[in-house]
Amino acid sequence: MNTHARLVHDYEAGIGVTASRISPSPDPGSNLAATLPVWALAAGSVTALTAAANRMRTARGLDPVAHRIDPARITAAFSSERLLRIGGQFPTPFAELSGFFPTFDGWVRTHANYPHHRSLLLSALGLPESAPVDLVVAQMAMMRAADLEEQAAAHGAVAVRVRTEAEWAASPEGRAAAAGPVVAITSRADRGELGLPSGAAPLQPLRGLRVLDLTRVIAGPVATRTLGLLGAEVLRIDPPQLPEISWQFADTCQGKRSTLVDLRTRGIDDLIAAADVLITGYRPGALERAGVRAAARPGLIHGRVSAWGESGPWGGRRGFDSIVQAASGISILEGAPAVPGALPAQALDHASGYLLAAGVIDALAARADDGVGRDVRVALARTAAWLLDAPDRTPGHPKAALPSPAEVVRHGQVVTAPPVLAEYPDYAWPAPAYGADRPAWPLPAH
Repeated sequence: MNTHARLVHDYEAGIGVTASRISPSPDPGSNLAATLPVWALAAGSVTALTAAANRMRTARGLDPVAHRIDPARITAAFSSERLLRIGGQFPTPFAELSGFFPTFDGWVRTHANYPHHRSLLLSALGLPESAPVDLVVAQMAMMRAADLEEQAAAHGAVAVRVRTEAEWAASPEGRAAAAGPVVAITSRADRGELGLPSGAAPLQPLRGLRVLDLTRVIAGPVATRTLGLLGAEVLRIDPPQLPEISWQFADTCQGKRSTLVDLRTRGIDDLIAAADVLITGYRPGALERAGVRAAARPGLIHGRVSAWGESGPWGGRRGFDSIVQAASGISILEGAPAVPGALPAQALDHASGYLLAAGVIDALAARADDGVGRDVRVALARTAAWLLDAPDRTPGHPKAALPSPAEVVRHGQVVTAPPVLAEYPDYAWPAPAYGADRPAWPLPAH
């Protein structure tokens, strides 16, 4: 079998096989209880990751690891923001202008956790920065949901009309989001070196490989955190002018190094040239406009995560897990047309992160044989399409339980969920101080 044939695994079918072997009842995974089979998605995405890790072990001459699917670990990891405590305090996951809001003819869901997204939303509504929340709510209540959605998109703000499952499936953007594989791996023309670095170990099959992380929030950081757990050297880059939300960083930056780089004034070709993997979460064309060139490293594996996919009517729009749930019909399925609801966890984000990590690992193993650079793509809306198409819905499910407080690790004032893989008691180190490292790769060990 040639390299390309070995590389093309049907991740969607793999998730389905895992789902068919798992009881659809709330146990295991009671804190992921939902109308849609969230537990099956969670366990399936983690199984895809463990299978890819074992394919990498085989490529490096190591014995496979008999990974154990631990429901407590998986459900804790997928609900990590509900377990996180900093100084004894739980974070507030959503800002006051992030959530469901009634409109003249329905509902919208907004996302304004970042200050610049809040400013864009107010601008889209024609309101000043100083506008009180009740005025913003009243303004949205006087608008049609579709008009608000389009006005937000025109201003780069994040707000979508809450749709039914059927409305989404019939729309051009919904059809585009459901097209293609759950994990898309495509070859490029560039070629780099063959082989893999030495020094790998059974629980560190990615040792010696370098990952440059230009992602934020959950999906991308979960992917890179997972690659770091498996032994890769991960350097995360954030823009100094747009600080990350502190609790998100603490929850997803374990085992990485952190640096700040203004891509508008400093290139990172030198970092890319010495990397094996680049993971990005920018909308199409944004990195190129900032001068980031994946071509600086022939044979680079470029992992890409987006909300809606990179093609289709919404390919250039911003989006988050909660926003995709609202647009795709999930919010109505998990609530009601009169009062939308949500999945019990940011499951689209977490699952997409583990699937992206799996695809990147397979692309790295394939590159060892042929040197070919590859793009690996996942999209939250494509993951949502799998979830919506999956069997075994349970509309009469019990209320989702809280994740077990026993499934945590502690580092000083920070309490977080442990790794999703049961063989790892913890990450190599907790999230570092934000931006504490130099924008450089460490010298290789001798």
